[in-house]
Amino acid sequence: VQLQACGGGLVQAGGSLRLSCAASGRTFSRYVVGWFRQAPGKEREFVAAIRWSGGTIYYADSLKGRFTISRDLAKNTVYLQMNSLKPEDTAVYYCNAGIQYYSNNYVRQGSSWGRGTLVTVSS
Repeated sequence: VQLQACGGGLVQAGGSLRLSCAASGRTFSRYVVGWFRQAPGKEREFVAAIRWSGGTIYYADSLKGRFTISRDLAKNTVYLQMNSLKPEDTAVYYCNAGIQYYSNNYVRQGSSWGRGTLVTVSS
């Protein structure tokens, strides 16, 4: 499945952004779809994911309460609403499909990636 991500940008601390990830070529169907992010000089880390069929949601523990993942079945799109953004949220955010979530400490990345979208949070 091909993924198209968008929605990044520059925002002040405390602000909000919404990222979108749309599928093309095929539907998300039985995928677990979500987001990873990679800050400068750091490893890529899991952010959130949603099971397309059934809607089970998974979050990185550190982001619960500020980030919300959702899906629009008709638009075949996954969203990541990010509120109360902090400078440490600055990163390139990547949409990913085919995620395997075992625990917060063990999330296997899927094979389909969207182009990253940069989120910059200024202090």
